[in-house]
Amino acid sequence: MLGIIFTFIALFCWAFGDFFIQKTSRILGIWKALFFICFIGTVMLSPFAYKDIPLLFSSPFALQLLMLTFVVTLFAALFEFEGLKEGKLAVIEPILGIELPLTVGLSLVLLKEKISLLQSVLIFVIFIGIVLAVTTRFSHLHYHKRILEKGVIIALVGTIAMALTNFLTGVSSLETAPLFTIWFMHLLITISCALYLLLKGKLSELAKDFKRHAKPILQVSILDNIVWSAYALAMTLIPISIATAISESYIALTVLLGVYVNKEKVKSHQMLGVCLAVLGVIALAVVTG
Repeated sequence: MLGIIFTFIALFCWAFGDFFIQKTSRILGIWKALFFICFIGTVMLSPFAYKDIPLLFSSPFALQLLMLTFVVTLFAALFEFEGLKEGKLAVIEPILGIELPLTVGLSLVLLKEKISLLQSVLIFVIFIGIVLAVTTRFSHLHYHKRILEKGVIIALVGTIAMALTNFLTGVSSLETAPLFTIWFMHLLITISCALYLLLKGKLSELAKDFKRHAKPILQVSILDNIVWSAYALAMTLIPISIATAISESYIALTVLLGVYVNKEKVKSHQMLGVCLAVLGVIALAVVTG
C-alpha cells in the first residue's frame, strides 16, 4: 500500500511540476532550469543520502549503474525539453505517452517482473487513455507521416531515453537506495550544468536569475524533487511497471488542469481518455494494493 501512495504522490506532483518546468525553462533556458532543479534537489536530499555514500566505494557495479543512469537521465532531460521547446505541443505530447509501454516492456523483459493478466489489461487501458487525452487530432498519431515535423525526432529520442531513465532509476534504487540514487543523479547533473554554463560565460548570471525568479524556481525544484523521490521509493516497494503506469497518468491529469485552470476546451475523445486513465489507475491501485 505504501508503494501505491508514493506513486500517487508522484502522479499529482508531476502534473503540476511539468507546468512549472515549462514556465521556468522559457524564462531561464533549459540548462539554467536544470541547474536550479538539481542543485536545490541535491541540497534537499543531502540529509537523507549522505549515509549511503560508502555504497559508491563498496560496490563497483553500483557505481557503474549510477553513472549510466546519470548519463541517460541528462541525455533524456535535454532531448525531451528541447522537443517540447521546438515542436508543436499537440504533436509532441502523444509521442511522450510512448514512455509508458517502453518502460513496462523493459521491466518485464529485463527484470522478469511478474504482473497478472488483469494488471496487464489495466496498464494497456491507462496507456490508451493517456494517448486519447493528449491527442487533439487523430492525425497527430500518424507518426510515419509527421516524423519530419519540427521537434518530433528530438522528442522521440527523448522519450526512449526517458523510458530508460525510469527503468535505470528503479534498478539503481533497488541496488543502492532510492533517495541516494536521486541525490547522486542531481549532484552530477548540477556539476554538468555548472560546467556548461561556465563555458558559455553564464554561470555568474545564476545569482541574479534566482533573485529575479525565486518563486517559480523554488516551485519547480521542490515539486520535481518530490516527484522523483516518491517515484524511486515506489519502485522499491512495487514493480516498476506498476509504479510507472500509475505515475505516468499525470499526462492525462494535465488535461483536466487545462480545463479547470486555463478554461481550455477539450474534445469528447479527450475526456473519454481522461476517464479511461483515471479509472484504470484507480482499478490498478486497488488490484495491486
